[in-house]
Amino acid sequence: MNVSVFGGSSPKPGDIPYMQAYRLGKVLAERGHIVLTGGYIGTMEAVSKGAAEANGHVIGVTCDEIEDWRPVSPNPYLKEEWRFSTVRQRLAKLIDACDIALALPGGIGTLAEVSVMWSNIQTNSISPRPLILLGSGWNKLIGTFYAEFDSYVPETYRSLVTLAGTVEEALQKIP
Repeated sequence: MNVSVFGGSSPKPGDIPYMQAYRLGKVLAERGHIVLTGGYIGTMEAVSKGAAEANGHVIGVTCDEIEDWRPVSPNPYLKEEWRFSTVRQRLAKLIDACDIALALPGGIGTLAEVSVMWSNIQTNSISPRPLILLGSGWNKLIGTFYAEFDSYVPETYRSLVTLAGTVEEALQKIP
């Protein structure tokens, strides 16, 4: 299966989030999954590195707008690069090409990726597929979202996203 992994660009080698992302990529590849990431630094690099070192196929979905915005290049662990002009095209490909999506901790971009994918599943714009949010930050954020906007997010929409506290818990939820 194709597994898209969303996550932040901040973690550096040696950081706990980087090591967790590395482990996730490694196990996904060991299980035979094709791993798709945003293709750059931070958790994207860590997942790519873990998958590549486990002899997995790693696809980086990159774009010109990100490289124009900040000086960054695709990470060296990609086996294949799918390049687009815009962030929107990049995100659409990460969503459309996956059978499962996992979101590690991240910033505004990661939140956007999760929101767009969740909305696409909700509106049947894409076929249903697992969307797993990994980490205590997601648990707190989504818990607050549900509490504050309870009547806007019925159980049928809540069931479209799965929360996992750890890498191990997330991996247990992947078929």
